[in-house]
Amino acid sequence: MAKCDICSKDMLFGLKVSHSNRKTNRSWKPNIRKIRIIDNGTPKTANICTRCLRSNKVTRAI
Repeated sequence: MAKCDICSKDMLFGLKVSHSNRKTNRSWKPNIRKIRIIDNGTPKTANICTRCLRSNKVTRAI
């Protein structure tokens, strides 16, 4: 599932609009990575978006 375990960012829905102004449904998915993190001193695997990784909201397990 495309959802971040830290910030709960998930899919967004909207409309794709063509040059002739026809509208069809489309979706935007967040950039999710499955990584090992340290949570309360224990390593675990989590789905984290790259924005949370870049802003150091989690500690990566090596």
